[in-house]
Amino acid sequence: MANIEKLVEKMKNQPNGIRSAEAQKVLEYFGYRMDRKRGSHMQYINKTGDVITVKDETPLKAVYVKDILRRIGK
Repeated sequence: MANIEKLVEKMKNQPNGIRSAEAQKVLEYFGYRMDRKRGSHMQYINKTGDVITVKDETPLKAVYVKDILRRIGK
């Protein structure tokens, strides 16, 4: 749990330096699972049906990181 909190703080403080694997850990912790991967995009879905699309690139663009933070409520 401490690692996830550190990743969330890193996402808030440095949204341009996040790897896709780090974003995946955070999404999975907050109840999202990978629904499908198509080309260079991954789609995650949670139990309420919220779908988020993230490009599989390192580092992620800040717009993806900010969208993740918004959806997990941080």
